Amino acid sequence: MTDTVVNSASKEVVIGFNRPFVIIGERINPTGRKVLAEEMAKGDYSRVKADAIAQVEAGAQMLDVNAGIPLADEPAILAEVIKLVQSVTDVPLSIDSSIVEALERGLGVYQGKALVNSVTGEEERLEAVLPLVKKYSAAVVAISNDETGISEDPDERFAVAKKIVERAADHGIPSSDIVVDPLVMPIGAINQAGVQVFHILRRLREELKVNSTCGASNVSFGLPNRNGLNAAFVAIAIGAGMTSAITNPLHSEIMQSVMGANVMMGVDPECRRWIGKFREPVAEAEGGRGRRAGGRRRRAG
Repeated sequence: MTDTVVNSASKEVVIGFNRPFVIIGERINPTGRKVLAEEMAKGDYSRVKADAIAQVEAGAQMLDVNAGIPLADEPAILAEVIKLVQSVTDVPLSIDSSIVEALERGLGVYQGKALVNSVTGEEERLEAVLPLVKKYSAAVVAISNDETGISEDPDERFAVAKKIVERAADHGIPSSDIVVDPLVMPIGAINQAGVQVFHILRRLREELKVNSTCGASNVSFGLPNRNGLNAAFVAIAIGAGMTSAITNPLHSEIMQSVMGANVMMGVDPECRRWIGKFREPVAEAEGGRGRRAGGRRRRAG
């Protein structure tokens, strides 16, 4: 099956079917984070550094880096943030911007093969972003909307994804370097949003044979206990064929859901990762004999 390979200067990550699910940390993004946006605009990247390290320690295999701050010099800030993050972590990055100049500045300083986030099916965007992806030998996130917007018909969204894959091929970009985002809508507003995405994911896996990702937290927008819903969504999406997601690894519900899904999908051999994470610690008993912490529970009566 298809493998999408990205790397930093020292670490390779493979997004693919029959492989462990890839978590792309979402927190280096000033959108909706007023304090972070103000700090980044002033050139204070201390919170960016802390977020990068914390996400990797929590289990993120990649990090998404965004510098979308209104009225700020996004290309310059994005380039600086990429250099900083690569100086404190070794994971590959997703370079996230809607501004083509910012993407190019970011790709110009990046060490390794990046994931470009993103290209849509709009003609202008295709002709601006795909040549950059080819020039820098990057991979790219293909978002399944075009000039007509985001269709509620999952087959229309699949058709946009197929168009992007075909246009990328025209630029010499193989389908293995395309990671499709089927666009997760808030399920509180569109009750069939999950069903729509699962339908697209199955077609992406079985027909286009391309990898996929999404902004997983979008699904729970406006609803209580968002982390619980996000975790349920991610587990089902993995079963439908999703191979990565941009999400928050600091939420234990998400990480437990992903690890459990890896077990169920057969990509955690002998449950080693699950056991290593959740097995009770072994304490030393008297006489040098090991026992599980807490000992055995006695039967009542």
